[in-house]
Amino acid sequence: MTDTATIQPRNRGLRHIFIGSDGLRAGWSLLLFCLILTVLTIGAVVAGTFINGKPPHAPAGSEQGVIPSIKGEALTFVVLLVTSWLMSLIERRPFATYGLRRTRAVPDLLAGMAWGIAMLSLLVGMLTLSGALVFDGFAMSGSTALEYGAAWFFAFCLVGLFEEFLTRGFLQYTLARGVAGIVRAVAPDNKNARTIGFWVAALVFSVGVFAGGHLANKGETAMGLVSVALAGLTFVYVLYRTGSLWWAIGFHATWDWAQSFLYGVRDSGLAMEGHLLASHPAGAALLSGGDTGPEGSILVVPTLLLTVFIIHRTLPRRATAFDA
Repeated sequence: MTDTATIQPRNRGLRHIFIGSDGLRAGWSLLLFCLILTVLTIGAVVAGTFINGKPPHAPAGSEQGVIPSIKGEALTFVVLLVTSWLMSLIERRPFATYGLRRTRAVPDLLAGMAWGIAMLSLLVGMLTLSGALVFDGFAMSGSTALEYGAAWFFAFCLVGLFEEFLTRGFLQYTLARGVAGIVRAVAPDNKNARTIGFWVAALVFSVGVFAGGHLANKGETAMGLVSVALAGLTFVYVLYRTGSLWWAIGFHATWDWAQSFLYGVRDSGLAMEGHLLASHPAGAALLSGGDTGPEGSILVVPTLLLTVFIIHRTLPRRATAFDA
C-alpha cells in the first residue's frame, strides 16, 4: 500500500513554493505582473519624456483634451498589453485566456457598442424628461463636429480597452484561479471553486479597483462611485457568461463617447473639450447627477439593472475557463 504522506514530502521542495497544479502560483504571477508593468510604465514615461521633451500632461483648461487623452490611453494600453503577453509566455497559457478572445470578437464588440449608446441615451432621456438635464443647443457643427466625434470615438475605444483589460483581464483571471485553489485546498469536494474564485476576484477588481480608480476625478460623488461599482459588476457579468471582454469593451467605449461628445455631459466628473451638444444639470444632484454627470444620478441604477437583463437575454452562456 502506498501512503500519501510518503509521497507528498517529495513534492515539498523549492519548486513547490513557486509551482502549483495549474502552473506558476497565482500570488507569484500577480507579483511578477505588477513588477513588469511598473518597469515598462517607467520605461514608457522616460521614453515619452525624451521624445517630447516633457512628460505628458492634461491641457491647462478645465476640460480634457482629445489628443492628450489618445496619447495617454494608447500608451497605458500598450504597456498593459505587452505585460499581459509576457505573462502568457511565462505561464505558458494562451493569451486569449485573459479575455481578448478571437471567437465572436467583432459581433460582440459591435453589439456592445450599440447597447452602450442605447442605454446611455435612455438614461439621458429619463433625465431630460424629469427636468434634471437641460440642453442648450449645439456646441459645434460641420467638419469640426465630425473630426471631434471621430477623435473622441477612437479615444474612448482605447479607454474601453485599457480599463476593461486592466480590471477584468489578467488580474481577474489570476486572482480567480488563486482563490479557487485555496477553496479546493480547504474543501477538495467543492464543485464551485472556480465560480467562488471568479466572484471574489470580481469584487476586488471590478468593484474595489475599478471604483477606486475614479476617486481622483474632480466632481466625483458617492453616488457616482456606487454607479461605477455597479458598472463594474455589469461588465464582469459579461465576462462570466462569455469568457470574453469584447461586448463590455464596446459598451464601455460608446457609453463614454455618448456622454462626453454626443450629449456634452460630464463623465464621472470629467468634462471633455469638443462636444456636439451643450447641456447642464438642473435640480437636486441625486437626480441630475450634478457635477458628476448622469453617472451620479440615482437613475443610473435601473439603467444598469436593465443592462444586466439585456446581457442575460442576448448573450448565450458559453463554456469558459470560469466554469466549475
